[in-house]
Amino acid sequence: MTLKLEKRANYTPPKGPVVLIIMDGVGIGKYTEGDFVRAAWKPNLDWLMANCPHTTLKAHGRAVGMPTDEDMGNSEIGHNAIGCGRVYDQGASLVAKAVTSGSLFAGATWRNMIANVKEHNSTLHFIGLFSDGNVHAHIDHLKGMLGQAKQEGVKRARIHPLLDGRDVPPTSALDYIIPFEEFLAGLNADGTVDYAIASGGGRMKVTMDRYEADWRIVERGWKTHVLGQGTLYPSAQAAIEALRRENPGILDQDLPPFVIGKDGQPIGPIEDNDSVILYNFRGDRAIELTRAFEEDDFAHFDRQRRPKVLFAGMMQYDGDANIPKSFLVEPPRITRTMGEYLADTGVRQLAISETQKFGHVTYFFNGNRAEKFSEELEDYVEVPSDRVPFEQRPWMKAAEITDNVIEAMNSGKYRFIRVNFANGDMVGHTGVFPAVQIAVETVDLCLGRLIPAAQAAGAILVISADHGNSDDMYEHAKDGSVIKDKATGRPKARTAHSLNPVPAIIYDPSNAAGVKLTDKKGLGISSLAATCLNLIGYQTPEGYDPSLLEIGS
Repeated sequence: MTLKLEKRANYTPPKGPVVLIIMDGVGIGKYTEGDFVRAAWKPNLDWLMANCPHTTLKAHGRAVGMPTDEDMGNSEIGHNAIGCGRVYDQGASLVAKAVTSGSLFAGATWRNMIANVKEHNSTLHFIGLFSDGNVHAHIDHLKGMLGQAKQEGVKRARIHPLLDGRDVPPTSALDYIIPFEEFLAGLNADGTVDYAIASGGGRMKVTMDRYEADWRIVERGWKTHVLGQGTLYPSAQAAIEALRRENPGILDQDLPPFVIGKDGQPIGPIEDNDSVILYNFRGDRAIELTRAFEEDDFAHFDRQRRPKVLFAGMMQYDGDANIPKSFLVEPPRITRTMGEYLADTGVRQLAISETQKFGHVTYFFNGNRAEKFSEELEDYVEVPSDRVPFEQRPWMKAAEITDNVIEAMNSGKYRFIRVNFANGDMVGHTGVFPAVQIAVETVDLCLGRLIPAAQAAGAILVISADHGNSDDMYEHAKDGSVIKDKATGRPKARTAHSLNPVPAIIYDPSNAAGVKLTDKKGLGISSLAATCLNLIGYQTPEGYDPSLLEIGS
C-alpha cells in the first residue's frame, strides 16, 4: 500500500526540521510534595511554558489504549500512540479480553501447549512479571491460565515470577507472593495437581533486559529458571525475606535470583518436552529471553543446555522478526503510522535515542515494526547506554544525544527528527530522589542547548512526553497526604509511572507556522502526530486524532 500526504494549502514550511522531543517520564504533577519536575531547577522548560503555545495531553488509561483510566501509560504504548496518531487497544486490553472471553484457551497455541505436557506427562512453566501494574503483565492473566490448565488436566505447573517494584510499590513483593501462594494452595488442595513457584528474582537483575543493553541479565534468568542453578530456598517468601536481610534497603526490582528447592534439589528446572509460556504481553523486555529459547545459532551467553520445549509468548513481540514463533494473543496490527506516511511521501527523517529507549523511537513509534520503511530516507542513531545503575549516572547519555540532534538540525538533511530523553523515566524508576532531580535538570540543560540551535536552523521544536514518572515520586494516601516509611520516617518512594498529564509545547522561533492551538479538550498524546505533520506542511491523515493546531486539519 502506498501512502501519500496531502500538502497544506497556503502554508510555507519552516526552513529547518520539525523536531519532536519526548521527555520520557516528565509529567505535570498533581501534588507539590514528591514532584521532582516541579522541584528541579529548569529555567529552559519554565521559559518555554511561559512564552510558547502550550497545553496538556493525556498519557494514560483509555487515551493510550489501556483498559481503564486507572491504568498508567508506559513508554511502549506511549510511542505507539504518538507514532501512529491514533489509539489502539494495547496488550493489557487485548489479553484481558482474551482471558475473560476464553478465546485465548480456544486458540491453537494454548491447545498445543496443553496437549504437549499431557502427552509427555511433563511440566507447564510460566515465566513473567509478577505484578498487577498492567504495564508488562498482570497476575490475573497468570491466575486465569493456571485455573484453566487445571480444568484441562495439567498435573504439574511451575511458576517463575519476576518481581516488579517499578510499576507497583517498590517493596511490595510479598503483597503479591503471599496471596498467590494461597491461590496455589487452593488449586493443589484436592491433590490432583502440583502447582508451585520454582524460581524468581528482581526484574532488573534477572531475565528482563531490553535492546541488548546487558545480556548478563538474561543469562542470570536462564541459569535460574531453566537450569535451576543458584541458592536454594524453601519458598519464595523465605527467599525474599532472606535476600532483604542480606541487602538492606534493596528494592524488589533489584533482588538477586533465587531458586526453590526440596531435599537439596531445585523443584522446577525446565526439561525436555516441557511447555513454557512467557506471559508478559509487552515486547521490549521479553524478546531476549525468547531468543534464548528459540535461536539455534545463539552466541550471547553459554546456555549450557537448551531443553527441547514448546515455547510461546503471550503476544508476538516482534512481527517483522517473527519473535516468538508461537504466541497466545494477536497483537494490535498498526498501519499508516506517521513514519510510514513521511517515508512514502519522500520526507527524510531521523530517529535518535540512547539504547534504553532506542526501540521506542523506532520499533514502537513505527507501530511495532523493526525495519525501516525506507533505507534511503530514514536514519536511526543509537547512543549506547552505560551499564551502570541509573541513579549513579542520572545524566545518562542526554548530552551525546543532544550533540547528535544539533548536528542533524544544522545539516539540513532532515525535515523531521524525533528524539527521546530517557532520564526522567529510567532514573524515576529508581526512587532515589536526588538523582531524579538531577535527571530532570539534565533534560532541561539539553533543552537549553536545543533552543538556540533551533533558532539558528529555522527549526520548530515540539516538546512533550510519553507519560509521567518523575512528577510523582512519593506515595500519597487518598487524602493527598504523603505516606511515610515506618523505619526511616522519610516519604515512601513511588517508582511507578504517574497518571498525570504531560506538557505539549511548540517552540517556533521564527513564527513560521503562526501557531495557534485548538480549543478542543481532552486530547491525548496521539494528537502529536497530526500536529507534527501539520507543522512540516501536510494535512492530517484521515482517521488520525485531531491536531493541537487550530489550522491544518
